[in-house]
Amino acid sequence: MKLRAVTFDAGGTLLYPHPSVGEIYAAAARRHGASVSAEAMETAFREAWRACHHPEVAGKAGNVSQREWWRDMVFQTLELAGVRLRDRAAYFEELYHLFAHATVWRLFPDARETLTAVRQRGLKTGLLSNWDHRLRQVLEELRLMPLLDAVVISCEVGVEKPHPAIFDAARTALGVGDPREVIHVGDSYRDDVLGATAVGMRAVLMERGGPGHWSGPTIRELAELIRLLDNGDF
Repeated sequence: MKLRAVTFDAGGTLLYPHPSVGEIYAAAARRHGASVSAEAMETAFREAWRACHHPEVAGKAGNVSQREWWRDMVFQTLELAGVRLRDRAAYFEELYHLFAHATVWRLFPDARETLTAVRQRGLKTGLLSNWDHRLRQVLEELRLMPLLDAVVISCEVGVEKPHPAIFDAARTALGVGDPREVIHVGDSYRDDVLGATAVGMRAVLMERGGPGHWSGPTIRELAELIRLLDNGDF
């Protein structure tokens, strides 16, 4: 089956928070009068993230806006880290606007060249991410939009990966009829690999930390994707 497009996850695949979520949260807390370590904030954030992405919680999240969801996430992170602020709302507003800009985001070193190389091989490129509306602004500021033929974000589709509808939306946006003509690249086995293969797409798992438990195509750097494409290793 001829390949026509490659879609990419955003966070953890093409870009990452800089210097880290914990450091950004801790620095903002200091500006609001609280002293807390980056490590404590990172741990608290990850725990809050896991709790808010539990299936039962995710089901309730559809009744609130993305902004309200993030506010609850930030407040829960503060509570888990044991941080008390005089004005939690002001702290949230600062973080919410901060993460809407490229100031706290970085592209992985090989992201731009990989997207360019994919397009040079006559393939379309798409971005497929569980994110909110702020992602488009971040992509613009990182000058990534010209390298993408389609951007599909969960908040705009109404469902998150691994739901089939968001993968179908990406394929439609790229003008590809057969899902077997699309490869999806992402760092989540559940959201990216299982989600893509469930609708008939091919998948590549990004494992920057080392080998995972999937026997399919796996890469540790984006540049490795080009070798897989050239060798037809799918």
